[in-house]
Amino acid sequence: MTNQAPWDNVCSTRSMEPTAGCSPTVPEEELYRRIQAVLPRQTDNQQPFDCMLRWTLHKNVQNSPANSLSLVRVLIRELEKAERWDSRKIIIPLLHTLMYAIIQTAYIPDELYKQVYNFCKRLLTYPHPYCTVGLSYTRHIKTERSIPGLMYQRMVTAEQRLKNEHYPFQERIFILADPEVLSGSVGQVLLGEIESSSSAPGGSLSLLDHMCSVVQHSIQAALGAEQCDGPKLARALKDMGQDVESHFQEVLAALEQSAEEGNRGERGALRSKLQQLYGKIVTVTDTGSEPLSSGRLCDCPLPNPEMSFHLWTKDLDIWRELAKWFRSSSLREPFALSHEQEDFDLGESPNDLMPSDMTRFSVMSNDSGIERDLPPGADASLSSSLDAASMSASWEQCKSEQDSSRLSRRGGIKMKYSVKDSMVLMQDTLEEHASLGGGGGGGGGGRGGKRGATLQRRAGSSAMHNPFPKQQRNYTARIVAMGDDRVLGHLAKAYYFFRKREARRLFLTMKVNLQFYYIPVCRATTPVSSIKENLHQSTENPCALGSYLSMVDPWYNSNVKSLGRMIPELAKTTSTGGQKDPFVSDVISYYVRTGQQPVYFTIYFVKITFTKATKDPVEDVFLTHLEIEFPEFKQVSPSIKDKPRKSSGDACGAVISLNYRKVTLSGRDVDKGISVRTSGAQINAIPSNQAEDLNCLTLTLNESPAKTKNNTVESKIRSSNIKIRTLESRAFTVKLDRDDRRSYKDVQSIEICPCLDPGYCVQKTMRSKFNLGEDKDAGLSKYMSKGLPLPINTFAGIIS
Repeated sequence: MTNQAPWDNVCSTRSMEPTAGCSPTVPEEELYRRIQAVLPRQTDNQQPFDCMLRWTLHKNVQNSPANSLSLVRVLIRELEKAERWDSRKIIIPLLHTLMYAIIQTAYIPDELYKQVYNFCKRLLTYPHPYCTVGLSYTRHIKTERSIPGLMYQRMVTAEQRLKNEHYPFQERIFILADPEVLSGSVGQVLLGEIESSSSAPGGSLSLLDHMCSVVQHSIQAALGAEQCDGPKLARALKDMGQDVESHFQEVLAALEQSAEEGNRGERGALRSKLQQLYGKIVTVTDTGSEPLSSGRLCDCPLPNPEMSFHLWTKDLDIWRELAKWFRSSSLREPFALSHEQEDFDLGESPNDLMPSDMTRFSVMSNDSGIERDLPPGADASLSSSLDAASMSASWEQCKSEQDSSRLSRRGGIKMKYSVKDSMVLMQDTLEEHASLGGGGGGGGGGRGGKRGATLQRRAGSSAMHNPFPKQQRNYTARIVAMGDDRVLGHLAKAYYFFRKREARRLFLTMKVNLQFYYIPVCRATTPVSSIKENLHQSTENPCALGSYLSMVDPWYNSNVKSLGRMIPELAKTTSTGGQKDPFVSDVISYYVRTGQQPVYFTIYFVKITFTKATKDPVEDVFLTHLEIEFPEFKQVSPSIKDKPRKSSGDACGAVISLNYRKVTLSGRDVDKGISVRTSGAQINAIPSNQAEDLNCLTLTLNESPAKTKNNTVESKIRSSNIKIRTLESRAFTVKLDRDDRRSYKDVQSIEICPCLDPGYCVQKTMRSKFNLGEDKDAGLSKYMSKGLPLPINTFAGIIS
């Protein structure tokens, strides 16, 4: 890598004006060479700037319609060649690159659409995940062929929250960064880049600029260079000012009407409407020329979505941020929040919903609580309004009121669930887990039978066989976690609290669709000597989940993991004035737009009991790792631990009782119980290689287990239900997800099991209420997963 960053040669692309001098025509041979450099290599030694190669490829061609069209042609040929040679590893990377180019290309001939459609249709005969990705893109291409420019229009309208009456969907990206990893100058650089990601050379892009881009792209995609003069249209739209909004609404109405009619040969009618609109726009500013004269086309690059950057500290409540965003976006909607809903849903923090941590304040009343018993002259409506206002008071104020002699009347929330409300969480579970035909883990074959659905890790979903299609919601929040495994543990805990909260009272689940993404970033300043101080840290991977996703999805390894390795270096380059274009925000935009195949990771529930009887047990969750350690044996050197000591067995550790259910590929689970002496244990939920890719926990003791005549302790215990208890007076410490902020001391015992999904609990409660039988798996329950998984989106899911 030279001293000059590759993005220094890329000129700005935020204007619709043609810049032929900035982006000359690139020969197809050069495009072929760049595409080959972008593709994942056979070796796993990916370079830290692999994501930059893909970014530079798109940047160098998006200023010229000729270059974009050439890129589409080359990518189609490469896909067909990969199909002939059965090079499946590069099919999905090529397909994602192709679709991203198609969305932004000014005009694509019908024969190219046909080639792409036929290729995607042939992917339906491939195994998962190729068939799933192929089916998704087959539908997109079929729609885009009939209604050119629809994907671009919908993407910009939703991501920029453009006001309209025809397409109600809105999206936003929330970037949650771990302050332990991304703090100081690195965090400031990321914040500055994300805030300026929607900037143009002349300033920030306004909503009118986005509307102009939609109108420009839609007309060009339908008419082509033979019937449209791109520069003339761009100038006419720019001169219109506020009047361009009416044309934007007209374009949206025409395209969405065609989409509603089912794409039945209406391309000619749509083209005729857009042709008339083009003539109207151009003749307003240029009456002396032929409006339908041919000319060049202008590319309309996709602007980055609306993003917000947050350092995930204790003060940040992401679910409160989601509610605020939804409330601000739905002020004009018929289902806007009432004042009571705002106070209830925004007045609690999900971090306070654990039973052991919840603080409840009793409020005494001096009347019966019945309105007819109120004093004469009291206005019930006034009381209700006072009650609603008092609901927004802080807990501290509520506590101070307990000491007063006469308390004000407090408002209650009348809970009256409808059948629809009670089924929403369960419907979510049915949508995600209805099909057992999704991809398995890297270590297994088929997924036949009940055991295959629980032991192998799930990835994606088989949309072709899913009897419960995904319900469309108008709002999509894309949560991007940035950091190591600790931030993922924080995300899993927040997600678990959110589901419990929604089970108590539905609010966001009915309106907002949540999508989770992860960018692994490690601390670059960790000295090597400090890693070797601990016996188990020598093999510890702080980004175990990111390494797993890179192992099963090569395109994720090239674009996302390499981005995490580049971020500290990019901060140094930006501070010296080396970076001109927003690079990180561009890669994040590409990730969230094309990474739509989730990999599911089980969230595990842990109940912690302490040695002090006065201390209540604590309930918590973890996602990737749990560590047990006896403090008095922490300083024992590894050489002493490894030597057999017959005279002093206490030097090896404390005696613990270990009860677990051993999981096997055959499904014949066996309950076991042993006692063993150890100084600690590691419980990992993420496998280190594909050969051990099972959806269960792996427990490893610090010392090599001893073998006796009557008992043989396995070196690795695989189970999903584990109970550990100390049999001596010694207490141990527990650390969750390698996070020192989530450590518990003086622990006597722990119990670990997969978290139950609140949607399953709702269904179970409904069945017990109506006494519909003793079969737990009857009715809809047999289609549901009892556990609560955390879906992390990737480009392909799991490629076996």
